[in-house]
Amino acid sequence: MKDPNYPLIFFVESNSVYSKLVLNHLHSHKFQNVECFSTGEDCLKNIRRKPDIIVLDYLLSGINGLETMLAAKKKYPETDFIFLSAQDSIEIAIRCMRYGAFDYLLKDQHSLTRLTDKINKALNHRSLINSNKRFKRGIILFSLALALIILVFAILAIIYPTTFKII
Repeated sequence: MKDPNYPLIFFVESNSVYSKLVLNHLHSHKFQNVECFSTGEDCLKNIRRKPDIIVLDYLLSGINGLETMLAAKKKYPETDFIFLSAQDSIEIAIRCMRYGAFDYLLKDQHSLTRLTDKINKALNHRSLINSNKRFKRGIILFSLALALIILVFAILAIIYPTTFKII
């Protein structure tokens, strides 16, 4: 994640009117770094920009949302995916989640509010994961430093046995 204050969000939706509606909603909720794409292929052409979150429809012209997610995950597995789709199929939702989607939302009158909630949850989740990684690295470095100090004292005790008396 580049800047937690300005996460890069890709939104992939073939309906341009709905795309503008979502873009305006996200901007009004302080998500200013949002890029819209009308196809999965267009999204994948720009994947090198390493978006933090990709919100996508399941049904897209060309490759579908799941295929887009799988192709993007191969290059950048740390990207989170949220599906926002009119496909009211539990099988599709389960398949998307099984392959790594953060969540699957149905388009309805409450979907934009739920979308901003899910984006915030995904960003918080990513922040916790990164914090956990930093903590683990700190523990490992501390353990290595402590082991090195003990090793130095052990070597000094062997070289200078009269100075470092072991009781």
